[in-house]
Amino acid sequence: MEVLRPGVTPVDLDGWFVKNFDPGIMAFLVQELGLTPAELAVEHRIWRQHTATTTPEFYPGFLEVLTAFRQRGGLVTVVSHSEADVIRRHYRAAGHPEPDLVFGWDEGPEHRKPSPWAVHEVMRRLQLEPGDVLVVDDLRPGIQMAGSAGVDAAAAGWAHDIPAIRTWMQRTCVAYFATIEEFASFVLR
Repeated sequence: MEVLRPGVTPVDLDGWFVKNFDPGIMAFLVQELGLTPAELAVEHRIWRQHTATTTPEFYPGFLEVLTAFRQRGGLVTVVSHSEADVIRRHYRAAGHPEPDLVFGWDEGPEHRKPSPWAVHEVMRRLQLEPGDVLVVDDLRPGIQMAGSAGVDAAAAGWAHDIPAIRTWMQRTCVAYFATIEEFASFVLR
């Protein structure tokens, strides 16, 4: 915002989650902020520089759940609005094996959430049936992606607790995980 819209006060963290939930990141950037294609390229460079130099912490216990899930024969894939190389680097930096497949922003607009493309690719490449797949996401585009692909979706509610998002997720998903422990109980049962 400092660079592209210096007179606009940025939303707080909860507001950011809400904007990513509805209308979604691109609609927010283009329709609400009015970013032009040239400004979107600048925004992407800013984001890329940030993600290249910052490694976020995983939620406590999350990687341990993934490790236990994999030890039981589970497969882990990531579909994200971050870029695939950044996601892989974050897993490596945390001392965790990379996901089995990663689909990121670099796949192109037609393949990004809420498009079901990545879920279809996961099923094709890993030879899975829809009943073998559970999408776990904290925002609407990921849940919509799952629904369009014909697979179950569960909500990662440990990332935030915004009533409107929680209510929609609880109504839409097969499960709502308020904590990592709830997620673990579900996927490791």
